[in-house]
Amino acid sequence: MKILVCISHVPDTTSKINFTENDTQFDTNGVQFVINPYDEFSLTRAMWFKEKQGASVTVVNVGNASTEPTLRKALAIGADAAIRVNAAATDGLFVAKQLAEVVKNGGL
Repeated sequence: MKILVCISHVPDTTSKINFTENDTQFDTNGVQFVINPYDEFSLTRAMWFKEKQGASVTVVNVGNASTEPTLRKALAIGADAAIRVNAAATDGLFVAKQLAEVVKNGGL
């Protein structure tokens, strides 16, 4: 069994959020980023299948190099492989198309 878990790189809910340029740009200075909590739950559930059913687990993320720590954390949790689509996640449709390409090209 092969499992693909999509993970997002999001600001920690305890981080103070600021905006710059007349409140139009998100200021990432001093902001801690984590795996989206819902995605982390999905990853831990996939780990159950890995342990009980012998599944292989791959995580995928659409983002730039700043998302690498999130992928490394997913690997530390127990994922077998990680894929980063090197692109700016501009909107949900773009991300969905990128993920579809990963699956279509055998990213699992």
